[in-house]
Amino acid sequence: MGPHWGERWSHPRAFSSSGRTRPAMLYQHLRLETADGVARVTLDRPDVRNAFNADLIRELTDAFARVGADPHVRVVVLAGEGKTFSGGADLNWMRAALDCTEDENIEDALAMSDMFRTIDRCPKPTIARVHGAALGGGVGLCAVCDIVIAANDTVFGFTEVKLGILPAVISPFAIAKIGRSHARALFLTGERFGVDRAMAIGLVHHSADPQELDVAVDRILSELKTAGPRASQIAKRMIEEVCEVDYDASRELTAKRIAAQRVSAEGQEGIRAFLDKRKAEWVRA
Repeated sequence: MGPHWGERWSHPRAFSSSGRTRPAMLYQHLRLETADGVARVTLDRPDVRNAFNADLIRELTDAFARVGADPHVRVVVLAGEGKTFSGGADLNWMRAALDCTEDENIEDALAMSDMFRTIDRCPKPTIARVHGAALGGGVGLCAVCDIVIAANDTVFGFTEVKLGILPAVISPFAIAKIGRSHARALFLTGERFGVDRAMAIGLVHHSADPQELDVAVDRILSELKTAGPRASQIAKRMIEEVCEVDYDASRELTAKRIAAQRVSAEGQEGIRAFLDKRKAEWVRA
């Protein structure tokens, strides 16, 4: 059974700068649900293990762009319907690729890379709720989410080389997550591995019994909801900024970031709430 979440949006909607809603495309291969500041994006192709094709890639890119821009969303949870989080690429899609030119394959690969980049740079905290299996591009989804919570019987694998292809477009994100050493061991063999190894290499952060997976997700959601919404988003962006510069540049950057947040309305409220021994406004909201 898939996750049991929230009120379904039959027509996903985004918020304009005026605060009004505007209609969006009707997704065919995923569900977008929202409640209490949490957007839940669920891959909805259980008959093919939530495998990627061009349409799902396009819809995921659109969905994460929308929730990232929605001021009513504080956190995003990514999950898969059915028995598997994501089994990688759709077989029919790969079969069609056999007849594509190299330029057409490049175009498909670039679209997939843009999808991972959109998820990776989503300004809101993201949680991957992983179960069953995360293979190929499914591992890529784990790599681009901030927090990965997996059922303890989940199977992982960078399995592309088993098909004579490469874990190419996911590599920038996967290597950033697990490091060169583990990438060299796992990319080259395509071997499958369990949640213990996934946690040891930094791919997964929390594990739970399958029947307790939603409880584990809810626990992390509760933690995120106690954090200042703007502080969480700036902290996420700051990690990337600090990793891209040397110490001298990071010294200036981090000083400006903390100073700006301390004098912001959210920073002022958070510090005052702590000193007054009360909950901050965003926790009570």
